[in-house]
Amino acid sequence: MKKCPYSAQREQILAEAISQVATELRLLDASDLISILRFEYYGNLKDLVSSAAEMFFHPGTVNFGHGGSYTLEWGGKPEVVIDLEIKPRGVTVYAQLTLAAEFAGIEINHIAFENPSADPDENTAFLERSLQNARYIVPPLQALAS
Repeated sequence: MKKCPYSAQREQILAEAISQVATELRLLDASDLISILRFEYYGNLKDLVSSAAEMFFHPGTVNFGHGGSYTLEWGGKPEVVIDLEIKPRGVTVYAQLTLAAEFAGIEINHIAFENPSADPDENTAFLERSLQNARYIVPPLQALAS
């Protein structure tokens, strides 16, 4: 995606929203993810992404995209990039999630709003609300009455 003044803000919003999903995916062994990508077992990767997302988002919100890539060099640490489609109500985000030994990162390739506003700030606020509304809300634990 061509970067614009509000791209970084939208990537930050998306990163915060899916950070728990990325954490779950980073629990997987990098060699397993690389094998899945190398042999194009995309159905397996779709299941892994869905399983990681199902604890935090409504079904169908975070999906595996169309592929991915990896970097694996002698003496280096592996890095896996997975294409994602994030589809909260009213917006579709096409992004790439990078998983590495020490970090995870997200890069937005394209955002499609169903009813975009002429004001980019309104679109950014809508993205944030839509992602928040797509999350499962877990009520805080209450102390047991004695």
